[in-house]
Amino acid sequence: MADFGYQKIPAAEKPGRVTGLFSGVASKYDLMNDVMSLGVHRLWKSYFVDMIDVNEYPHLLDVAGGTGDIAARFLEKGGKKVTLVDPTQGMMDQGQKKHKGKSIEWICAPAESLPFDDSTHGCYTISFGLRNVTDIDAALAEAHRVLRPGGQFLCLEFSRTQWPLLDKAYEIYGDRILPLMGEIVAKDRPAYQYLVESIRRFPSQMELEHKMRHVGFECVRHVNLSGGICAIHQGFKV
Repeated sequence: MADFGYQKIPAAEKPGRVTGLFSGVASKYDLMNDVMSLGVHRLWKSYFVDMIDVNEYPHLLDVAGGTGDIAARFLEKGGKKVTLVDPTQGMMDQGQKKHKGKSIEWICAPAESLPFDDSTHGCYTISFGLRNVTDIDAALAEAHRVLRPGGQFLCLEFSRTQWPLLDKAYEIYGDRILPLMGEIVAKDRPAYQYLVESIRRFPSQMELEHKMRHVGFECVRHVNLSGGICAIHQGFKV
């Protein structure tokens, strides 16, 4: 069984449910990111990409890369090429229109089964995508497999707030405001209700660190952003 928000569904059903959900909101996905975060997601993503040394890692593997936000930032910073993997073709179609002519290779595949040989990539990123995979442990193990020794893993994901007052405000925002925004802007309230539920089901900062170490990552750490509303997790393959 797998989590789909608060629901328990057969694991075999989750990939189709998730890709169907994202296909439905693909055309409004970037707009909704701006609306629901008041634009702050742009700062989070810029900080995230700034953790990559493009001289050491000129080629990025961006998994669950969606419409290409991280890929574009990486190239703007001076990166040479991005291999972007996402399970939802509709999301990538939007990204290809938006980033036409950029050095991005688009591949449709799930995070748990990447079409690459062992030890072939230097830097792996996954941004607001890990909580949507069917098997987080399998996705982390696959990330470790495809990274070469010395390779860097970076995950940007919604997490657990560290301040009690912020936590209460964030809970109210998630319960009452975010699904309403989804209904008005994206015309899909259930998709954004799922977003709220998937965030609450996702492992805490320390739980995710433990999972990363379990599959073999070393030098594991996390950096909280906006009081822990989201966090960046970093690890290396040695």
